[in-house]
Amino acid sequence: MPDVLTNEQTLVTLDWASEHLNDEDVRFVEIDVDTQSYDSGHLPGAIGWNWKTQLQDQLRRTIASKEDFEQLLQEAGIDEDTTVVVYGDNNNWFAAWAYWLLKYYGHEKAKILDGGRKKWVAEDRELTTEVPEYETTDYTIDNVESQYRAFRNDVKENLESDDFGLVDVRSPEEFNGEIIAPKGVKELSLRAGHIPGASNIPWSTAVNEDGTFKSKEELKEIYEQEGITPDKDIVAYCRIGERSAHTWFVLNELLEYPNVKNYDGSWTEWGNLIDAPIER
Repeated sequence: MPDVLTNEQTLVTLDWASEHLNDEDVRFVEIDVDTQSYDSGHLPGAIGWNWKTQLQDQLRRTIASKEDFEQLLQEAGIDEDTTVVVYGDNNNWFAAWAYWLLKYYGHEKAKILDGGRKKWVAEDRELTTEVPEYETTDYTIDNVESQYRAFRNDVKENLESDDFGLVDVRSPEEFNGEIIAPKGVKELSLRAGHIPGASNIPWSTAVNEDGTFKSKEELKEIYEQEGITPDKDIVAYCRIGERSAHTWFVLNELLEYPNVKNYDGSWTEWGNLIDAPIER
């Protein structure tokens, strides 16, 4: 199929999606903050993943295991040669998290639908409530790209390093310690504030009003003016790791920074650690 992609082969346009909805080697996957959105209408042929029950472990505080994620791909009819195009609501918030998981578990043929559900609906493009069924594959995850994930010690051990860049992608109110978390969420920490030395660059600054990503030049300016430059080892964090996965996508995939990690433990871990340093 023709490769009509944008931004270094990591994004597909809505027109590209419309042309390839029925391709056997392309699978569209919707992941929404509102887990009911998929049932109200989705792209024809798209399957839905629930971030609460399918993309994270149901017992431990961690991402879906290699085995569980492998099974998820198998049941979606995805094999090693399938191009997986993820999209969702809220400017591809959780879609970016699913993309990060795909890359973490070694699936290179992953893309994000630029503009996501918001732009698709705004342009009154075709939606369906029909849930497709695909033949189960024997997908095997052969390797884990551990360089894409940070843990608390990766952050703690580098706080004083000049070669380290820490991006807090939460709202200014969360960063400043005015609130612990956005209203209505369940995952909380005991303390408010931010990790010392972090730059506050909210994840949403990377997107336009229509949900598409800003240009490479605009993105470069946004991050570099806050000291987040490609010569540093960069770690992004938020509250539970989903908003920071969006920023990881921007830095690692769109701007092609050489060393970017997503700290999915994020503030719900750091804000609960005994004696961890905090700034407000």
